[in-house]
Amino acid sequence: MILSKRPDIERFLARPEPPIRAAVIYGRDTGVVRDRGLQLARKLVPNLDDPFDVALLTDGDLDSDGARLEGELAAQSLMGGRRLVRLRFATEKTALDKQVAETLVAHAEGKLNPDAFFIVEAGNLGRDSALRKAAEKAAEAVAIPCYEDEPGDVARLVREVLAQDGVGLDAQALQLFVGRLPKERGVARQEIERLALYLEPGSGRTAAPRDLDDFLGVEPEASLSDAAADAFGGKLAEAQAGLRRAAAEGEAGAAAIRAISMYLGRMRRTLTLAKNGAGLQEAAKASGVFWKQEREFLRQARSWSLAELDRLQPDVLAADKACKTAGSPDSLIAERLALTIAGRARRLGL
Repeated sequence: MILSKRPDIERFLARPEPPIRAAVIYGRDTGVVRDRGLQLARKLVPNLDDPFDVALLTDGDLDSDGARLEGELAAQSLMGGRRLVRLRFATEKTALDKQVAETLVAHAEGKLNPDAFFIVEAGNLGRDSALRKAAEKAAEAVAIPCYEDEPGDVARLVREVLAQDGVGLDAQALQLFVGRLPKERGVARQEIERLALYLEPGSGRTAAPRDLDDFLGVEPEASLSDAAADAFGGKLAEAQAGLRRAAAEGEAGAAAIRAISMYLGRMRRTLTLAKNGAGLQEAAKASGVFWKQEREFLRQARSWSLAELDRLQPDVLAADKACKTAGSPDSLIAERLALTIAGRARRLGL
């Protein structure tokens, strides 16, 4: 059985009820896979460190002892509790994939210890994976694909983790922090936990964007965002400096083009909302403009028009396409685009 919709997944992870005896959780983002595997495991046994009720295996264990997995799933709990077998499966070996699939089918059908639960935490299993197919077909097993977190998923994770330590972020600080987080769930969680320590656990503090200045410091993404804002404000020297600073910090020209495109999109949304009757400041807030950038953004928005943005869009698309060509001088392409935008901004009086 496949569980792919978030409500179904969350409902199952919260209450893994019979007749389900096995779950294969897989995906490219190992952080999400581990999070969901741990969430499920905690619902099944009271103590994950109990060696009598819990067995934690890797594909390396199966490589050295082919009968190990079946033996663990057939074993009874020595203390009378529920048996849990967790397998961290990172190999791409077809033989092992098939072996685990066969064991999963046997266990799902109740041929081993029917009261045991089997969790597989795997990488990105392809459509031809025997293990994935077995979990999808078995009525007593579930396959749970894990995809890269959307911003809403990350924001939810931030709120939940910080709440555990009695601290939080206001809406704008949350948006700022989520925008700076890496996409991999495990690394993101480490950053969230580091933020919780910075905000002092148990303090009850709700941080605003200005409270995060020292914590966030200057990131490559911040340099790119500033460079985009400077370009649209007609500040060519500042825009070039921001682009070169970001390049020195490891951000290539393609990321700069993306930052400029996002800024253009934010400006377009603001002007569209204003055209439809919203106040300019209200429209900027609705478009996700941070409080620190609001004054400069509004100054620019009073000069740019939707028609001017439309004339600029082909240049942005052309730069994006050029950056994706092998061997292209992407940093120079980004600087040339910034020069084009800054030149038009100056002609608009900025």
